[in-house]
Amino acid sequence: MPIYPELKGRIVLVTGGANGIGAAIVGAFREQGSAVYFCDTDAATGRTVAAKTGSAYRRVDLRKEDQIKNWIASVGREQGHIDLLVNNAASDPRIALERLSAEKWDNLFAVNLRATFLCSREAVPRMNAGSAIVNLASITWHLAPPRMSAYVATKAGVLGLTRSLARELGPKGIRVNAVSPGWVMTERQLRQYVTPAVRRLIRKSQCIPDLIQPEEIAEVVLFLASDASCAITGQEILADRGWQHS
Repeated sequence: MPIYPELKGRIVLVTGGANGIGAAIVGAFREQGSAVYFCDTDAATGRTVAAKTGSAYRRVDLRKEDQIKNWIASVGREQGHIDLLVNNAASDPRIALERLSAEKWDNLFAVNLRATFLCSREAVPRMNAGSAIVNLASITWHLAPPRMSAYVATKAGVLGLTRSLARELGPKGIRVNAVSPGWVMTERQLRQYVTPAVRRLIRKSQCIPDLIQPEEIAEVVLFLASDASCAITGQEILADRGWQHS
């Protein structure tokens, strides 16, 4: 993993940091010497990750505006400012259209998109020039797989919000970018979805057949948080090993 000296001591917020890509992001910033605050609803795993990495965990239900506001305000009071926000938390259920209720739709948008807006709104007043927001999107927006219409719609929203916020926050010196991972081998994906047939599909679809690991996505987030990417804002970075989208 490359070392970005400017990330040492930076104040970093990560949503959904207890598992998978989020946990890898928390660990990666701690290795850089950043002060990391993360939230998740998985309290047991969150406490374990916090103890292992030396980060600060708080249980936050991202569907609750008051919990988001209280969490970010508490970090602001403790540190005085925030340097980086990583909007990572998301749910990706497979639900056919005929079984997709309005309640399920609204809950998914609350976690995957509304929370990205709320966390950004609350963090930005505590950010200075040189700060950054990194949003996690997905290549599913490009692939549009069946039974994931609600999820794809939320990630389309994340990409739209990323572009709009980059324009709005640019005059303040705050950069906003999105990372769209390919199919990442998190524990949950391996447990629930990655069958031998899926492994064959992934290796056939990617330009480079190696399966993507959560730590590799974390390295892309580090880059977008670092000064090495100071000329990049309003962009979607595809981290998918060259998945053929056609």
